[in-house]
Amino acid sequence: MIELTGWEPLGISVDWAAIEGELGVPLPADYKELYEVFGGGVFSDSVYFLGRDEGVSFDFLTQWRVWLSVDQDRKLGDVSAVDPYAIYAPGGKGLVPWGSTEWADGYFWLIDAERPGDYPVLARSDDGGAWDQYDMSTSEFLYRVLADADFQPFGIAQYDLGTTFKPGSGDPFDCQPL
Repeated sequence: MIELTGWEPLGISVDWAAIEGELGVPLPADYKELYEVFGGGVFSDSVYFLGRDEGVSFDFLTQWRVWLSVDQDRKLGDVSAVDPYAIYAPGGKGLVPWGSTEWADGYFWLIDAERPGDYPVLARSDDGGAWDQYDMSTSEFLYRVLADADFQPFGIAQYDLGTTFKPGSGDPFDCQPL
């Protein structure tokens, strides 16, 4: 990803133990490496990558908490926004958001507290249809989205948007990811 984007690694220090303590499971190692290099922000002006402490818009834990709160609010009905799944709650099984696109595609991990270390990527396009599961790392999925024109329906390389990265500011008027 560094070579693809020409990005200079930031070397961000994160208290992963605190984050993983709240979740009750470790996060994928490659996600942590990506975040430490890039931080949260936007790839190719259209693919949002959640991180930590970039303000509400790009904050991984804030976005997860919002999704979980909405998913568990029975006043909104019994159907989950990520049906047939649920948003991951500590100790359970469900989806955790880590990215999205300006076209409302959503990128999640399917996390099962009983199977830590197994993090398939689940993605759904903006039409809210079926979920696609990818048994690959976060880094590989993101790379394929940005660089592989044949990676359908999520690849964006065919749109010739370039492979840039812009750090998230957290400004509420700056590209909200989810």
